[in-house]
Amino acid sequence: MPLVTPLSADHDLETKKLAEFFNETLGFCPNSVLTMQRRPSISKAFINLNMAVMANEGRVTSALKRMIAWVSSNATGCRYCQAHAIRAAERYGAEQEQLDNIWEYRTHPAFNEAERAALDFSLAASQVPNGVDETIKNRLYEYWDEGEIVEMLGVISLFGYLNRWNDSMGTSIEDGAVESGEQYLGKHGWEKGKHGWEKGKHI
Repeated sequence: MPLVTPLSADHDLETKKLAEFFNETLGFCPNSVLTMQRRPSISKAFINLNMAVMANEGRVTSALKRMIAWVSSNATGCRYCQAHAIRAAERYGAEQEQLDNIWEYRTHPAFNEAERAALDFSLAASQVPNGVDETIKNRLYEYWDEGEIVEMLGVISLFGYLNRWNDSMGTSIEDGAVESGEQYLGKHGWEKGKHGWEKGKHI
């Protein structure tokens, strides 16, 4: 069972209205938000930050942002966020070859050098201790401007919050996210882990 029980989607009407954003990105309101709304100021601030971070003001596409989120979540081990990120990447038009081979982004021909630089940045920034160095910086500047780098780090930082929230909370994973996780990540060993606890039993 999760650390804290999610509340009904109708618990806080302001959160419910803002959470319509997730109907586009995921097709459902995530259980993480339904838990955050026990303190509605947190759920509303989180959704507003999410919308700001995921807005496209440069060349960083919605699909690439979700792949950046996946790499970050993979680095930290949050299976809940891995499944959500790959699902959102699919919904935002990531190429099938990229979805099927995201584990091999450094070598697979479906990814170009600009995408590799962005995803390497995500991996380095998500490590503890932090791995961002001059080599990462120089590669980023070959392909991206400073505003685009800020957008990328916004995604990485947002998912740093989500990775800690959902893994500590043991957030129950939704059926749609499970479907995407199994489809694209299952061949590499993805499973629900602690996010599949139900009635005290691991499933």
